[in-house]
Amino acid sequence: MAEQVFITGLGATTAVGRSAPASAAAVRAGISGFAQHPFMIDTAGEPMRAAIAPWLDINLQGVDRLQALLLPAMEEALSSIRGHIPAERFAFALGLPCARPGLDAALGAKLMASVQHKFAGRFGGVASFAAGHAAGLMGLRAAFTRLSQGTLDACLVAGVDSWLEPETLEWLESQDQLHGAGPLNNAWGFIPGEAGAALLLLREGVVAELGATPLASVLGVGQALEAKRIKTETVCIGEGLTEALRAALAALPAGTQVSDVYCDMNGEPYRADEFGFTALRTKQHFASASDFTAPADCWGDVSAAGGLLHLMLACTASHKGYAKGPLALAWGSGEMGERAAVLLASTSTARQGA
Repeated sequence: MAEQVFITGLGATTAVGRSAPASAAAVRAGISGFAQHPFMIDTAGEPMRAAIAPWLDINLQGVDRLQALLLPAMEEALSSIRGHIPAERFAFALGLPCARPGLDAALGAKLMASVQHKFAGRFGGVASFAAGHAAGLMGLRAAFTRLSQGTLDACLVAGVDSWLEPETLEWLESQDQLHGAGPLNNAWGFIPGEAGAALLLLREGVVAELGATPLASVLGVGQALEAKRIKTETVCIGEGLTEALRAALAALPAGTQVSDVYCDMNGEPYRADEFGFTALRTKQHFASASDFTAPADCWGDVSAAGGLLHLMLACTASHKGYAKGPLALAWGSGEMGERAAVLLASTSTARQGA
């Protein structure tokens, strides 16, 4: 019989907080991290708007900036356990942006090298998922499979992204994706952000011996590929996202519905249309599919860090007692067609169904 898999540690660095509790509190309060970029100007002659981590020097760029976002989030998530996990039973999965202008082609290898240096000997196996908005949830799906089978004791799943490279910002504007109020800008674009996220997952059998506190149970995971992608001449009707959601929702306990939905909608009509079609096909599984949390209005679009940050919000809401109910779903849509979804249950609900 498959073991339950628990999330026991949270880590986050965002434009609205340097930790998971601070970031979650800011989102709950509706605090915005939007600011004018200090030197990037849009085609309307106005400073570009972005959600910028205020403690980082704007001149810190490339791999160094992503390291500064990622490593503290990892340390925070790992601080939730006291016992030792043998390296051969402890894996690391990293969600990364997909290829784009301004992104180092060797980003994944360089970040993995910095992780191995920082946490020398901690992780026996590592994997990366360069899938943008779906990346972190894809990494969690891979971790969930091995943990539930008992071939791992623990996995740290992380994600990191930053849109703030000047070349990247210029490319976003050229693609009509950068949000701006000027006459030449796109009112339906998104605010670029940056963040690091990390979740520690443990299999049920080691939670007590590691002194961990279960924050949520992973009930179901789903992954699919959408053929009708953004920036193509096709019309997306949510087929890939529907497939990913149905796979995750298959684990819903009988007679229950998802109470809390978290997603990476960022103001782009494409994403709203996609979820609209998906919600029509899966609405019986939700208390209210249209009542969702999309924190891009606080910390901007954070792409590869987003899915895990959404699960962090779900865990925090459940643990603090302000979730709408015991079942939460997070989903993400990558620009290259990757779709992923994860279903969580509060620990009390998970134990009742065990």
